[in-house]
Amino acid sequence: MSETETQVCWLCERPLGRPVEWHHPIPKSRGGRHRVAVHPICHRTLHANFANAELARRGSDVASLRRDPAIAQFLEWIAGKLPDFHAPTAKRKP
Repeated sequence: MSETETQVCWLCERPLGRPVEWHHPIPKSRGGRHRVAVHPICHRTLHANFANAELARRGSDVASLRRDPAIAQFLEWIAGKLPDFHAPTAKRKP
């Protein structure tokens, strides 16, 4: 399946809308090349909650990311939203 044929978001598993962003599960700065399609709000949420070092450590283990309390709460909140839904994302806490 090519990148443009992806139908659901890698993180929240909701249908993708427009626009689609591409996330590197292992950050490019850490040698990652593989990309996955995500909603813009999901992409921002990942980077607001995890530093690149943590994303690199977890790699492509999306289940581990989904179990994180902040991400689990986000996923519960976003579950019923339309594919093109977007809202401001809080910045990463120090």
